[in-house]
Amino acid sequence: MTGHPALRIGTRSSLLALTQTGTVADDLRRLTGRPVEIVPITTDGDVLTGSLSQMGGTGVFVTALRAALLDDRCDVAVHSLKDLPTTGVLGLQHVTPVRQDPRDALCSRAGHRLADLPQGARVGTGSPRRAAQLRLVRPDLDVVDIRGNIDTRLGRVHPETGDLDAVVLAAAGLNRIGREHAITELISVVDMAPAPGQGALAVETRTTLLESDPVVRRAFSDLEDPATSLSVLAERALLSRLEAGCAAPVGTHATVSDGLLSLHAVVARPDGSEQLRHQQSVEVADTSTAEAIALGEAVADHFLSLGAASFI
Repeated sequence: MTGHPALRIGTRSSLLALTQTGTVADDLRRLTGRPVEIVPITTDGDVLTGSLSQMGGTGVFVTALRAALLDDRCDVAVHSLKDLPTTGVLGLQHVTPVRQDPRDALCSRAGHRLADLPQGARVGTGSPRRAAQLRLVRPDLDVVDIRGNIDTRLGRVHPETGDLDAVVLAAAGLNRIGREHAITELISVVDMAPAPGQGALAVETRTTLLESDPVVRRAFSDLEDPATSLSVLAERALLSRLEAGCAAPVGTHATVSDGLLSLHAVVARPDGSEQLRHQQSVEVADTSTAEAIALGEAVADHFLSLGAASFI
């Protein structure tokens, strides 16, 4: 494919974003035979200070990347799917490669598991979802709101200089940048339901590029993992129906096994005083996108019938 211009991939400049983008860049080089250029993009989430939920949560890491795509400053953008708003953008499409570990990970200063943390231990997280579920499991914990990249957060539990007993981070992010040694417990999805789309990437491009370039279109088709796609469709449909952004105390995890798509979800009050849980399944094929969306909406409707709107 010599003679074609480089595919420009827009990304945030954090270590995690660059690592994730590098993986996708390698795949696109292999699938298209074309050179790839990395284009750093600064987002609101990179420059604003304060709590993510105070900044509006959903979209703070995404809007600038999408604008760069629409303005033709890049051809592809790589997002952590859990950061992607459930409302699509006209003229853009994304695919979801194979999802990595969706679980949350406890990184403890003294090597503790969640059940073994001392009474009143200080545990850091920037996620209302994680905070609510931590309080459900351990009401005695002092849950502290924190910001910063992965290494900044891990610094808060440094054995000598840290000011927290533990932090909770996404296992996939830790694994992707080689920080898995910091994990003292991988928390089960039953004890802490992940964010919708956690562990998955969204590789986004302009619809016009897919329509005009058969090589890119075929590469995007090859990047898509059907099981991941159906799972995250169900998870994000649940979130959308509840009208809850990524800052909401909603956790969910879907899996495909033997032709069955199963969705488990939790809606919790932010203070951890109450929770609702539900699980539901449906038979699917690789192309059952409508069924996946309907499943997520059905679980959301079940929660709404039980008064979940007052939780969010």
